[in-house]
Amino acid sequence: MTPADWPHRAHSLFIESAPHRWHIQRMGQGPTALLLHGAGASTHSFAPLMSRLADHFDLVAVDLPGQGFTQLGTRGRCGLSAMAEDIAALCASLDLTPQLIVGHSAGAAIALRLSTCLPQQPREIVGINGAFAEFEGLAGLFFPMMAKALTLNPFVAGTFSRLAGSKRNVQRLIEGTGSTISAEGLSCYQHLVSQPAHVEATLAMMAQWNLAELRAIVQQIETQCRFLVGNLDKAVPPRTSEQLAHRLANAACEYAQDVGHLLHEEAPDLAANFVRSGQIGQRSK
Repeated sequence: MTPADWPHRAHSLFIESAPHRWHIQRMGQGPTALLLHGAGASTHSFAPLMSRLADHFDLVAVDLPGQGFTQLGTRGRCGLSAMAEDIAALCASLDLTPQLIVGHSAGAAIALRLSTCLPQQPREIVGINGAFAEFEGLAGLFFPMMAKALTLNPFVAGTFSRLAGSKRNVQRLIEGTGSTISAEGLSCYQHLVSQPAHVEATLAMMAQWNLAELRAIVQQIETQCRFLVGNLDKAVPPRTSEQLAHRLANAACEYAQDVGHLLHEEAPDLAANFVRSGQIGQRSK
């Protein structure tokens, strides 16, 4: 159950599609656009964007397995390919044929992997500060190992929620991304971080994340891809989107100034204009 003040709560639906019980939000009219959030977030992160795009698209925002209000069916399905396969199954159960997929951070990587799992590839993918690279240097060794160690301890998620769930600590986490977001957005993240199940699923995602699964199928992606990158992003090196764009058959990368990792939350008008400027958005007017 979503809190009474959760953004776009009136548009929330709970869908049984094995192996998870999904929370989605659906609103708007037009071509179907699937929205995939980043690690540790939820559909709330797209709330400002959805308000601006509902006149152009049939928007379907999905909480990733175990995150937000989606109930995790099995812990071993939190990796990149597993999540893409399960979201494809969810789309099939809803009879959805997304023409556009918008993914933020890790959600952008899932969007690319998902495009090869669907019966018909979407016509367009928009990636916002896509997480297309592993951690660099010692962090590349330490953080995945830490996540795997943490997920073995059932008490870690609860301890993290108690320590990190204060308003000030959540604000510091957000500031660490290079973004400044609204008080409502901060409140949503504080709620999520205070939920051990959400934290545990996020840690499981980190532990199972393997971008080699994406690199292996890059040549199969024929969809037009457009990447929007904030120059102040402190969470993901901006150059990774540009590097991936060079490897894809039909991709371009554009930089946005004075915005960080949560670009779509701190500058929703900018993000909405970028989405609408694509081929699907132009035809939905």
